Amino acid sequence: MNQIEQLQKIIDQAQNIVFFTGAGVSTDSGIPDFRSTDGLYAMEYDFPPETIISHSFFLENPKEFYRFYRNKMIYEQAQPSITHNFIAACESKGKSLGVITQNIDGLHTLAGSKTVIELHGSTLRNTCTKCKKKHPLFSITSCQDVPRCSCGGIIKPDVVLYEEALNEKDLFDSIKMIRSADVLIVLGTSLTVYPAAGLIRYFKGSHLVIINKSTTDYDERADLCIKAPLKEVLSQIKV
Repeated sequence: MNQIEQLQKIIDQAQNIVFFTGAGVSTDSGIPDFRSTDGLYAMEYDFPPETIISHSFFLENPKEFYRFYRNKMIYEQAQPSITHNFIAACESKGKSLGVITQNIDGLHTLAGSKTVIELHGSTLRNTCTKCKKKHPLFSITSCQDVPRCSCGGIIKPDVVLYEEALNEKDLFDSIKMIRSADVLIVLGTSLTVYPAAGLIRYFKGSHLVIINKSTTDYDERADLCIKAPLKEVLSQIKV
């Protein structure tokens, strides 16, 4: 039995799948992993991305923060990939409890997934740092400078920046979901960003599946580890 057949059998027999996704799920939607910097990036910005999208940098230099944020982290035209659609289909057919994602692009919801835990927040939601009024993405994209609320406060994306803690309820709900899963399928993430990656340790079900082009620290624990492009694998699987 080859790996595709093994994956098909696991999914066929599963009752409570939980998906855990990372940047690789959205690269097929045209959203690059912002960590994969190149020469052009180095010429354009004076700081590494981890510095620019940190809490302290946002406070100290919001103009430069937003220059990077608009250029590298907002993709309004992006559409769900085959992976987003596959995950949504599993949920709609009662095979999946939901998806836990490290992504901030909102594509799981756009694909039709109902139960989505966005560990790192979403670019689609934004909040005034002063009056706490909620703002749509248009408030960020419609201006070239630092976006401000009508009260004068700076608008901040509802994304978890470096130096910020993850939402405690999201963590609790993720742990509960993973503990309830009989199959955990990890897609498009190298599992290097903590504490998100540490959630995998709470899985006690039957099958841990990892599909990622590169190796992860959890490969040895996986019952099935497929190193291949997601669309290549999931295009062969029936829900």
